Amino acid sequence: MIRPPPPGEGKRGEQGYLAYLLRQAQSATRLAMERSLAELGVTAPQFVVLTMLRAYPGLSGAELARVAMLTPQTVGVIIRNLERDGAIRKTPHPSHGRVLQWTLTRRGAALLNKCRRHAQAIELRLAAGLSPNGQRLIRRWLARIAADL
Repeated sequence: MIRPPPPGEGKRGEQGYLAYLLRQAQSATRLAMERSLAELGVTAPQFVVLTMLRAYPGLSGAELARVAMLTPQTVGVIIRNLERDGAIRKTPHPSHGRVLQWTLTRRGAALLNKCRRHAQAIELRLAAGLSPNGQRLIRRWLARIAADL
């Protein structure tokens, strides 16, 4: 029986399929992020929701699910937990009575700042050895994949 090589070698390395390598990199990144954020009692999906609310305050739960690439059910649980913890608050939409808009509270912004410090350490590891131009190219390539597929 042939044993598969470790990540970064053989078909799990430069000889591998791009889609597999993207998934492998995403899985490794998510695991590192989850382990780091666990120190703060925050999950990776909670971090994404907090990040999107800072960038786009006033999103509804459905909009949050779309931009965070999570299911509406998952976002519903995250919203309940973050609201319970005082990290976010809801306000009614000015023209759509049944729609709730979500924003960060001061407590949520402070929590997100702590999370960002943990995430930045991982970002530095991801960018290690890349020039600023190399980082730009990779960001452009990844964004184009997300937009085109």
